[in-house]
Amino acid sequence: MLTASEGGALITLARRTIERALRRRHPQAVHTGRDVDGPEPPTPGMAVLNEPRGAFVTLHAQGDLRGCIGYVESALPLARVVEEVAEKAAFEDPRFPPLTPDEYPSVEVEISVLSPLREIASPEEIVVGSHGLLLEHGWHRGLLLPQVATEYGWDRTLFLENVARKAGLPATAWKAPGARIFIFTADIIREEGE
Repeated sequence: MLTASEGGALITLARRTIERALRRRHPQAVHTGRDVDGPEPPTPGMAVLNEPRGAFVTLHAQGDLRGCIGYVESALPLARVVEEVAEKAAFEDPRFPPLTPDEYPSVEVEISVLSPLREIASPEEIVVGSHGLLLEHGWHRGLLLPQVATEYGWDRTLFLENVARKAGLPATAWKAPGARIFIFTADIIREEGE
């Protein structure tokens, strides 16, 4: 579990990364009053930020998804992963156009820091609300974070069907021979309203 200080440092890092990228793309348009060019926030005793971890950054605008990109696993330090995926979530999620300076002030940042994956032998091992899912079948791969099932009110079967669809497979593909199901947990850090 991440501490509040570690979570706050990651949110600040994601915000600074997005704003710096906006300034590069739109040098005259971005001014939020934040000191994004100042020193990085101090991280004494935050060794977890240097550990190799997978993470996703999710952006919301007025409660709607505005971008989500992440790495399931990584050899990079967690802080570097958050920097990379924050910028990608803002500008490279193929489902959305790149974030604009006008949208930026209303965007909320959420970070999910993933535990290592664990392959399961039975779907009964899945705890909805605690576990995220990764389904692999052939070349297809789909992932859903733990909070997705809760947000949509899915039970275990619906969660499995939707991760299969996310992988570009039929809903029942999770039952197919050769399908591999992995679970993971996530520390979810949500930006507090200002």
